[in-house]
Amino acid sequence: MTETPPTRSRLIEWQDPRLTAVKATQMNGLDFFRAWQTGEVPAPPIGVLMGFGLQEVSDGRIVFTMQPAEYHFNPIGAVHGGVIATILDSAMSCAVHTKLPVGGGYTTLEIKVNYTRPVLADSGELYCIGQVIHMGRRAATAEGKLQDAAGKLYAHGTATCMLFLPA
Repeated sequence: MTETPPTRSRLIEWQDPRLTAVKATQMNGLDFFRAWQTGEVPAPPIGVLMGFGLQEVSDGRIVFTMQPAEYHFNPIGAVHGGVIATILDSAMSCAVHTKLPVGGGYTTLEIKVNYTRPVLADSGELYCIGQVIHMGRRAATAEGKLQDAAGKLYAHGTATCMLFLPA
């Protein structure tokens, strides 16, 4: 007789994402992320769901944290590549967002991710650094790195974002 493995669960709670979206239109990008960091603006549900934390924000740069966990795993026991792509996309596009004026918006047009080593539960806390490379009037590019506290690289990427700037 085969024994059934224990079930694990995880409760997710988030605030109304419309509150965050409205605040994003009322503030410049840097002030918006600073307000998120202090808790004045609720974190978006994707960050809560994935377990991403906002550690650092400055003009054109953002750092998210992630503690790899079982709920991130793919069928072979490593963090799913989609989770890694999601945190890289978040860091790169949010770095672009930090440079937007009040009423500005963006969307990711393209991301490219290179995976350099597997992320496992014992990889420790990871840091995803997004940095703007170029800000144009219609498009922006950014780069991102996912690394551990010692600087060991797990993945890196680039992103292109389409900008929606107020007239």
